[in-house]
Amino acid sequence: MHPVWLSHYPAGVSPSIDPALHHSILDLLDASARDYRDQPAYTCMGKTLTFGEVDRLARQFAAFLRGELGLQPGDRIALQMPNTLQYPVALYGALRAGLVVVNTNPLYTVREMAHQFNDSGAKALVVMANFCQNVQEVLPETGLQHVIVTEMGDLLGFPKGPIVNFVVRHVKKLVPAYTLPRAISFKEALSRGAGRPLPESRLGREDIAFLQYTGGTTGVSKGAVLTHGNILANVAQIAAWMSPRLDPGREVVVTPLPLYHIFSLTVNCLAFSTFGGHNILIPNPRDMAGFLAEMKRYPFTVMTGVNTLFNGIMNHADFDAATFRHLKFAVGGAMAVQRSVAERWKSMTGCPIVEGYGLTESSPVVTCNPVGGGEQIGTIGQPVPNTEIKLVDDDGNEVAEGESGELCVRGPQVMQGYHNRPDETAKVIRDGWLHTGDVAVMQPDGFFRIVDRKKDMILVSGFNVYPNEVEDVIASHPKVLEVAVIGVPHEASGEAVKAFVVKRDGSLTAEDVIAHCRDGLTGYKVPRTVEFRDSLPKTNVGKILRRELREPAKG
Repeated sequence: MHPVWLSHYPAGVSPSIDPALHHSILDLLDASARDYRDQPAYTCMGKTLTFGEVDRLARQFAAFLRGELGLQPGDRIALQMPNTLQYPVALYGALRAGLVVVNTNPLYTVREMAHQFNDSGAKALVVMANFCQNVQEVLPETGLQHVIVTEMGDLLGFPKGPIVNFVVRHVKKLVPAYTLPRAISFKEALSRGAGRPLPESRLGREDIAFLQYTGGTTGVSKGAVLTHGNILANVAQIAAWMSPRLDPGREVVVTPLPLYHIFSLTVNCLAFSTFGGHNILIPNPRDMAGFLAEMKRYPFTVMTGVNTLFNGIMNHADFDAATFRHLKFAVGGAMAVQRSVAERWKSMTGCPIVEGYGLTESSPVVTCNPVGGGEQIGTIGQPVPNTEIKLVDDDGNEVAEGESGELCVRGPQVMQGYHNRPDETAKVIRDGWLHTGDVAVMQPDGFFRIVDRKKDMILVSGFNVYPNEVEDVIASHPKVLEVAVIGVPHEASGEAVKAFVVKRDGSLTAEDVIAHCRDGLTGYKVPRTVEFRDSLPKTNVGKILRRELREPAKG
């Protein structure tokens, strides 16, 4: 079997893209601002910014970062916000300033934040006020020199913005008390940048655009080095794949997944901007009633999401099929779309969920089902243009056709490596091929199916959870002797974390373990269940055998 570079693409899809079409992401932003200047770009909580307005505000922010803060091209800036209008303004502004963006999950604990800020070398942080209490705690442990604080209503205009900020802070009490005396407000930053010239940032395809943190295929969180060229290539691949169904300047895209996640970042925030797509930003999709109410306000044509989100929408009392009358297709990623969900979605909305596959390490899209019909439920589709795939066994040999093997990827969207971790990079990039850790099969028609995960990663609602990290936190409890963590099936989140613990002190309870985890881990990483054992299965050299725990742990 030879590496796959499919030539039988869906109708209208070019088998190749020009990876050198743009010099940097700035060219892409310039083109969108020029071609769609007066058209809506982002809407949140009823307020809309046009492409021209986003461009103007982003340039003001970039001028502030360079002229007021003295940041230089290549410096790192962390963004820690949910889906609000401030995110694209800060993102585009940081890129225009030539900075490297470090996306940070707002739900991270102090421990997780400290690791990411220090590992990336971030000098500045843009953060929502709701999360500043943790920033106050972590700040002395980091090299952060500048903190820019924004509030939920900052770009909603008057009087709505001040009202929203008052309600969030004083009525809903979602902003815990904090003290950051040197912090600058986002609105002040824009104001101060408005009167400054913006120095030119001479960026090329080889320059780093993002340090996008992920667990990789194993271990602690690592920064995937994604260049302007990597991101531009994937944007072009996505655009080529979806162009047969998209009308430039007329698409309305529902964006519930956080823009700090690589899927939403590349697909929604960047790729759809090349079509003049109008993104409807959803700050809190967990508020399903509010989410559905927002959807009913707009004639959206495309939606992205994960399996649990699609399932939740269909099972909510406020679901109304008429809401989806303009929908062309939905894109599912970040976790497997269950067959029952995909079939029910198509029957209820009349449109398919087009499932794709990708990784942070590949910017992220590797494969996708056709968007113009012919999608196959249960598959991840075919490779996007300029992408090669091969399947190999444990010895690195390509498997025979029809047999399963580890999915390996080669293409212009594949990362440069992990930041400051050449040893980890060497484990996953070998001879130019990214070894994904996922086991797949290629069907005779060229569609791929994921059949298993080679590594022990757990996937909770589309987010990666790595057993080593959870085990390290649990093992730090003084009453724990040994621990092993696995993933078990869960109806709502796809998988859930389960911990097996050997007690050091007999008084230890499951509640103690879970409470300890909540202090050091983001919510989705916290075990839902804890099972106590007298001992854990091990190899003859003392390595705990997770696979022996996994078999009986089906619930």
